[in-house]
Amino acid sequence: MSDPDATLTSYGMAEDFASAPVLGITVLWHPQRERIGEQMLGPAAGGAIALNRFAPLFAPLSVRPGAGHEGTPLGERSITREPVHIRFVAEGGIQIDHVRGKMGLELNGRPSNGTDRFTASELERGIVIGLGSQIFVCLHLMRSLPRAVNVPGLIGVGDGAIKMREAIAQVAGTSMPVLLLGETGSGKEVAAQAIHALSGRRNGRFVAINMATLSESLAAAELFGAVKGAYTGATSGRRGWFAEAEDGTLFLDEVGDTPASVQAMLLRVLESGEYRPLGAGADARSNARIVAATDQDLGEGGFNQALRRRLEAFVIRVPALRERREDMGVLMRHFLEAEAPGDGWNLPFELLSQVFNGDWPGNVRQLGHAMRRVALDLQAGNVPVLEQAVVVPVVAEVVALPNATVASSSASASASASASRPARRKVSELSDDDLVEAMEKSQWQILAASKALGVSRPTVYKLLEAHPRIRFPSNISEDEIRAAWTACKGDLQRCASHLMTPAEALRRHIGFLNLDSEYEI
Repeated sequence: MSDPDATLTSYGMAEDFASAPVLGITVLWHPQRERIGEQMLGPAAGGAIALNRFAPLFAPLSVRPGAGHEGTPLGERSITREPVHIRFVAEGGIQIDHVRGKMGLELNGRPSNGTDRFTASELERGIVIGLGSQIFVCLHLMRSLPRAVNVPGLIGVGDGAIKMREAIAQVAGTSMPVLLLGETGSGKEVAAQAIHALSGRRNGRFVAINMATLSESLAAAELFGAVKGAYTGATSGRRGWFAEAEDGTLFLDEVGDTPASVQAMLLRVLESGEYRPLGAGADARSNARIVAATDQDLGEGGFNQALRRRLEAFVIRVPALRERREDMGVLMRHFLEAEAPGDGWNLPFELLSQVFNGDWPGNVRQLGHAMRRVALDLQAGNVPVLEQAVVVPVVAEVVALPNATVASSSASASASASASRPARRKVSELSDDDLVEAMEKSQWQILAASKALGVSRPTVYKLLEAHPRIRFPSNISEDEIRAAWTACKGDLQRCASHLMTPAEALRRHIGFLNLDSEYEI
């Protein structure tokens, strides 16, 4: 999808801020799907911002910076007027304060304690905030102002996507070799296709080769072609991939796995532009533009260093999905719109939380596969369950303590999360009291309770349905709900605890009964 509008932000700031990054807040999910990806740019280090139903203002993606549009607040009734205060603290960290009970607030997949701190490294990774069980935003740092650079297929609103698009736009018009570095599934081939599409070779062919699949015995013939009789079985001449990509682009995927003998062949072509088809009596010249990609460090493992230096004429790093959490909303919307167009998106809050807080080791490719599975569930009228679509490890479990958060470096976050996560438990080991205790500690949020118990969310649903004392709101009389809501003065968590019912289901039921107009929730 080519969407230059998904690269814009608000306030029309005129310069980059690499030396003093500012806080960006990106809408990951909103009931009005066109608002997904909207941004506002907050204060630099030392500043603060208040986030509530009416502030701050997020600019529509269709509005160019500086166009005089002040933006629109989040505006949903599930978000209270009581603000969530976000401010920088020592050493570039962030502190988030809110009044507990006024509104459900989830931080990186866990209920807020009222005061939560995050380190500078956690802010670099992005902090996902769930607001009012309906909306998700991402706090992250911005070092550059998004530009309207139309690069086909590359969607994103954060720094990583901006820098990647600008690098592609810069190099596309040249004939320089390009080396794309990034993890499997991060979008390296999409970036290579964008380079081709923006180049003067766009009318030529884009030929992609997986270098890991080349056999040394036939590599020369596959790359450079062969004349009739050049080898056993060569009953006719064949064109090689370099000839196929003439006046176009030759994409060498998994170039780090190229057989050693083939590396030497590639080096000659890159140095002189010449190659000799197998069995031919004269050299041919290549006019193909070379774009290579790898997830390996070409400085290690015996890769031909002369070839490496030739490929590194222009290097573009393709960031992993976990490094661009602010982009997950627009990517998710893109995949769902492609597979399930229309208005029938009814995604559970727990599923959205899992998506936005997941590690996604398979990157954008894995997210795309999962969303296609979710789209099938939507089209079938089923409630999507992410565990059935893909297994998504959580990035890190935030150990929520008053005024503090246990922090770890990016390299150790995954190990720390695994160590702190409860071991998987057998359902037969869980008592009725265990379930009630987990729900109480999780403020009657099902996803948080499932993590605390070490079982899947669908399992918690089954346990809730079978519990003798826990009820879903649909099984509680309207009079009882009204009485509890009044007694708890509109405090959703207290009311859920009093009624012993899941908070998210209760919030929806209260909206259906129009009780939310009596108190702010």
